[in-house]
Amino acid sequence: MFEKLQIFRMAHAMAQHAGARQSVLARNMANADTPGYAARDVAPFAETYRNDAGFAPRTTRPGHMSESAGGHAVEIRDASRGQTDPNGNSVSLETEMLKAVDTKRQHDRALAIYKSSLTVLRAATGRR
Repeated sequence: MFEKLQIFRMAHAMAQHAGARQSVLARNMANADTPGYAARDVAPFAETYRNDAGFAPRTTRPGHMSESAGGHAVEIRDASRGQTDPNGNSVSLETEMLKAVDTKRQHDRALAIYKSSLTVLRAATGRR
């Protein structure tokens, strides 16, 4: 009965998504001065979770599936939405830092959902 609780799967998927997005954002910040580098991002969690296709493949070794982050689809953002540097770089450190804070909040939210669900499950089984 309790083997496949959807709330735990969703919290796990949300935490995985936050980790993958944080990795992509860190790569963007590291390449902020690289000429011609296009900023990348991971598809939003709601879209990825709804399709359930973003969690299927896994990276098995460094360099394997280099355009993905832990199995999540990485997309190149359109440079016309933001400004680009004269060298063709589309990374804005301020924007990336704000996205990193949002991603940390997403990860914290996933942990809170997991802990709260575990507390409810313990109460339902009579354990405290």
